[in-house]
Amino acid sequence: MTTESASAAPRLDVVGIGNALVDVLSHESDDFVTKHDLSRGALTLIDTARAESLYAAMGPGREVSGGSAANSMVGVVSFGGTAAFVGRVSDDQLGAVFGHDIRAAGVEFTTAPAAAPSEGGEPTGRCLIIVTPDAQRTLNTFLGASAQLGPADLDHELIGRAQVLFLEGYLWDEPEAKDAFRVAARVAHDAGNRVAFTLSDGFCVDRHRAEFLELVEHDVDVLFANEVEITSLYEVDSFDDALQRVQHHCEIAALTRSEKGAVIVARDEIHVVDAHPVPALVDTTGAGDLFAAGFLYGLTHGYDLGTAGRLGACAAAEVISHLGARPEQSLRELAEPLLGE
Repeated sequence: MTTESASAAPRLDVVGIGNALVDVLSHESDDFVTKHDLSRGALTLIDTARAESLYAAMGPGREVSGGSAANSMVGVVSFGGTAAFVGRVSDDQLGAVFGHDIRAAGVEFTTAPAAAPSEGGEPTGRCLIIVTPDAQRTLNTFLGASAQLGPADLDHELIGRAQVLFLEGYLWDEPEAKDAFRVAARVAHDAGNRVAFTLSDGFCVDRHRAEFLELVEHDVDVLFANEVEITSLYEVDSFDDALQRVQHHCEIAALTRSEKGAVIVARDEIHVVDAHPVPALVDTTGAGDLFAAGFLYGLTHGYDLGTAGRLGACAAAEVISHLGARPEQSLRELAEPLLGE
């Protein structure tokens, strides 16, 4: 990629790479979680048979396009930013729905679909989300075609023209996607751009702790994690201990703490961000994704780290006030009081 080719297309704020999934959300009882032996509050990877049996057992729900990094990119655009997404769907009905939804939200999405199931390919991935009465979400993910993402799916020019490359930890579960992650990070850094990374899930950290530590120390500029994930990464009991460790390992860490708000830490500064008021807690799905969206919008538009954190908290509050992991209100309008507009 030459400098000329990178500058020929419009500059982007963020490009996200992750699993392209369609979420199927259903409200269920605590007994449902126990009966079906689900890992409460966590993400579990499931195969085709398990996906079909669990889907059949779920009550009425709704289908909405999802995927962690994809949700974040939709959030960036809702703030008024520019974003692109790279992820693999199948050439099937759910794949068409995913593509339509993310483009309709204003996110650039050009990744070629995989072969349809009728042609021997995997179907589009889906995440079966069980929301219990306490608004906790339990995720059961069939990766399907999204697991086929590899280095050949990357658009180096696209990555080169984004201020920030945003990668999700879930990518680390598949060897080809892991290779794509490393290549994308190298392309971004070669272009002088930042690499942001979300740890995604506590169990994901448990599976890949040693490699994640190496990434955070050497390849990641901006880290996103919640309290469970960051204490798991450093194998400490105290959030403060984890904070002290991460402060020396990457340029910026944005650490969320649910109702306690968030802490934004850089090498020479710490910002404590209060949780944004929530009219009603309905569904915590997407809270971390949308926090990242607000923070990345702030970071790429010249706001200080404290303001970027407050934008993240604002976006997270919006998405947990309704079912589904994508904003239903304009985040730009919600953020105007924070920005003095």
